[in-house]
Amino acid sequence: MDICTAIIEICKDKKADAPSVSVNAEDYSQITYHDGNPNKITVDQIKAKQAELKKAYDDLAYARARSEAYPSWEKQLEKIFDGGIDKWKSEMIQPVKDANPKP
Repeated sequence: MDICTAIIEICKDKKADAPSVSVNAEDYSQITYHDGNPNKITVDQIKAKQAELKKAYDDLAYARARSEAYPSWEKQLEKIFDGGIDKWKSEMIQPVKDANPKP
């Protein structure tokens, strides 16, 4: 996750306005707070928030994989019409869930 996203999320956590900030090349030493950093955000806070956001993103890898693996809605509706809900579940949904289990 990038530095600016982490800063915005830190401010949301603090229920504070997002600062006016610019970053050069994702370099922590190149963060410029145009409003003087009123929330006193530190590099350690940014790094911790980046790690938290990355973990949250990584934890949902199975959901992204499932989303890509499911057949189109049209094909799913056709399966339900032709074979019923039980066939749809057993032939289209469960195999995707089995291949991409929740952690």
